[in-house]
Amino acid sequence: MTEDIRQVIRDHGRLPIEVEQLSDHTDLYQAGMTSHASVNVMLALEETFDVEFPDTMLTRSVFESVSSIETALVQLREKAAA
Repeated sequence: MTEDIRQVIRDHGRLPIEVEQLSDHTDLYQAGMTSHASVNVMLALEETFDVEFPDTMLTRSVFESVSSIETALVQLREKAAA
């Protein structure tokens, strides 16, 4: 899952540095991701993982790192499986 998330960020995050240079906990906004790019990342994540982020998850903290995105996706998949 982590590699798929990194690929989405690579393709849609518009970061000025390579995603490979970032740890899973690096703040993507501090690394240069704009709020506009984060929307593109969210839409690509929804398509890639066949999920829909509810309004309650549309916060900066959910999309601030690879780790936080993975946590959110795991929660969405758990809810879908229940």
